[in-house]
Amino acid sequence: MPKVSEAHRSARRAEIVDAAARAFARTGYRGTSMASIIEESGLSAGAIYGHFAGKQELFVAVASRVLAARTSELDQRAAGRPPLSPGELIATLLDGVRREPFSHVIVLLWAEALVDPEIHRLVNGVFARLRSTITERLEEWAAYAPGRVDGDPHEWAARAAPVVLGLAPGFLVQRTVADDFDEDAYLREVVGLLPR
Repeated sequence: MPKVSEAHRSARRAEIVDAAARAFARTGYRGTSMASIIEESGLSAGAIYGHFAGKQELFVAVASRVLAARTSELDQRAAGRPPLSPGELIATLLDGVRREPFSHVIVLLWAEALVDPEIHRLVNGVFARLRSTITERLEEWAAYAPGRVDGDPHEWAARAAPVVLGLAPGFLVQRTVADDFDEDAYLREVVGLLPR
């Protein structure tokens, strides 16, 4: 039997994650079964389970990919210029998230995390990574131009990150449930309201 290359395995995993993202976007986390992900992918159950243990692991893979894409966008946006301000940072993240077909599922997952300990653990892990990314970027910004914040940039960033991150649920919930929500205005105001 020929050996499968790492490039092939990576491409197959990406294909499976794409299928899972489409399924989650269509029917939410609770409404998506492994059978529906298998059907969406067009692959065999063995092909899926050879890469992922189940739906929860696939959710983490989808969420991790979304987070990696947002981190990459931040890197591209900041390349060759001063660090992004707190408002630019969260606006860039939110703008990227809203372009993801998976974004409305995030609100459903937060609700699921209230009643399902395993979902809580998974969502908490993704949040922790996102908070760490925001904290690092805020610290870079605070250190770039001393005097913008009170105290040590590291300590300030640790305190400010949960506040800045708190703007994301407000955006995503309003985007999901408020018919008259102006996403672009929200992102513009975030940039103007936070320190620059």
